[in-house]
Amino acid sequence: MPAEIAGSRIIVTGGQGFLGGAVCRALEAAGCEHVFAASHAVHDLTTESGANRLMREAFPGHAPEIVIHLAARVGGIQANADRPGDFFRDNMAMTLNVIEACRRAGLGNDRGKLVYIASTGCYPKLAPVPHREEDLWAGYPDPSIASYAVAKRAAFTMLESYRTQFGLRSAFLMPINLYGPGDHFEDPAGHVIPALVRRFSEAQARWDKEAVCWGSGSPTREFLYVDDAAQAILRAVERIDTPTPINIGTGQEVSIRQVTQMIAQLVGFQGLIHWDKTKPDGSARRTIDTAKARRLLEWEATTPLRQGLQQTISWYRARYPAPQTVPA
Repeated sequence: MPAEIAGSRIIVTGGQGFLGGAVCRALEAAGCEHVFAASHAVHDLTTESGANRLMREAFPGHAPEIVIHLAARVGGIQANADRPGDFFRDNMAMTLNVIEACRRAGLGNDRGKLVYIASTGCYPKLAPVPHREEDLWAGYPDPSIASYAVAKRAAFTMLESYRTQFGLRSAFLMPINLYGPGDHFEDPAGHVIPALVRRFSEAQARWDKEAVCWGSGSPTREFLYVDDAAQAILRAVERIDTPTPINIGTGQEVSIRQVTQMIAQLVGFQGLIHWDKTKPDGSARRTIDTAKARRLLEWEATTPLRQGLQQTISWYRARYPAPQTVPA
């Protein structure tokens, strides 16, 4: 990382979360000594006062020079279905408050930079596959996650507007589904991989003869190891000054059934897998074109899915040991 960036005062919102932890570790490894990992417990970014206070308190007497905005309300299909108002309100509020707080802190007129992390869930439900950045506004997002996706999409327009009026430099990254050590395994309604790792680890420990998974297993997705995503974010800090949308992923499509079977095998589950087709599948396909990231960031993912899953499972088992039972 260039010396001028390594010496910068950097705020990472959501810095104590899943992706935030990986980004802070990557920044430290790159020689960054002034990194403030913000947490919701101390600075509530859904409020204007909380966002402004973060800018004042992260480095007392000094303004931040780089802000990496990772904080978000996130969750799986069921969580979005149960609490769509919460997802829209909180993500929209954080978008408005953080970008405006960055402007007030002086990250404008080509001084400083904001790196905003959105999601490939922002793409229209019927966008061509693989999703390309130019199709971002070609339709409405999948209704199952629209409350989250629309709020994150709005940030792109706000960043463009602030670049034009206030000179705010920024990057707008859209990572595909993330997984890895430190994920949110405790939430049964959470994202696909942590939910499956927990389900099959517990089923294996109980010697269950069957495990139930939602949907048909036929939809396809793309999964990115969290440390690879962190490296992409660091590249954006170094190289990107305008909020052009950039996909961050592997470009490798895999079915939910395939990744489920892989996780079951890696944890040692030997029972049957039953697919509950009364539960929603979500979008039929989701994978992205990563040519723009390779061109602008000179970055690509390096962790194969099977290797990343094994590392994730090992991390989970070390921290959430399940009591083994005697098979019936």
